[in-house]
Amino acid sequence: MKKIFCLLSLFFITSIISCSSQISIKDPGIPNLLVTQLPYHVAIIYPKNFENFIHEEKVIGKKSWKIDFTRSNKLLFNKIFSSFFSGITILDGLDNTSNLEFDLVIKPSIDAIEFSVPEQSQDETFSVWIRYRIKMFNNNGVEVINWPISSYGKTSTSTFANEQDLANAAVLAMRDAAALIILQIEKSKKITNIINVEDDQ
Repeated sequence: MKKIFCLLSLFFITSIISCSSQISIKDPGIPNLLVTQLPYHVAIIYPKNFENFIHEEKVIGKKSWKIDFTRSNKLLFNKIFSSFFSGITILDGLDNTSNLEFDLVIKPSIDAIEFSVPEQSQDETFSVWIRYRIKMFNNNGVEVINWPISSYGKTSTSTFANEQDLANAAVLAMRDAAALIILQIEKSKKITNIINVEDDQ
């Protein structure tokens, strides 16, 4: 009886393991950005779950998929903002944005993440959608910019590496987000106008 119980327990544990897949993204690999750097010192405030963000979805009737972004989101935004601004300071977990001695305070966040796997899409592709949000505040703590950034990544499946295919799609979505943020900053005159007004006061 004890032997049967052990075999059933082993079967149950094996079934749980086989019905879930987890991937970890450590670095989206954003290259050096060829942009004109602005001579401003900004603070970046990341939400508490930003550095260890985990997204999980269960495909109906199939296995559960989990994406562990670890520090990759933080690396992504540090790379972008350190390329655009001459100085950045990270202020983790701070809620109050007023009375800070910076030209701008930036608060990135994650609004939503979705993905699809071949069992859902009925084709041999993995897709990832990420919706970031970037808020910027002047040195009085007033919100002056609120940008939604919707990005997308897609990869075709390989023969043996389903988990890696999903990871590649997530990385492509993050790189797409980086490109969209760069375009948004480059075409926006609002940042310079805000700081110039503050300097005149």
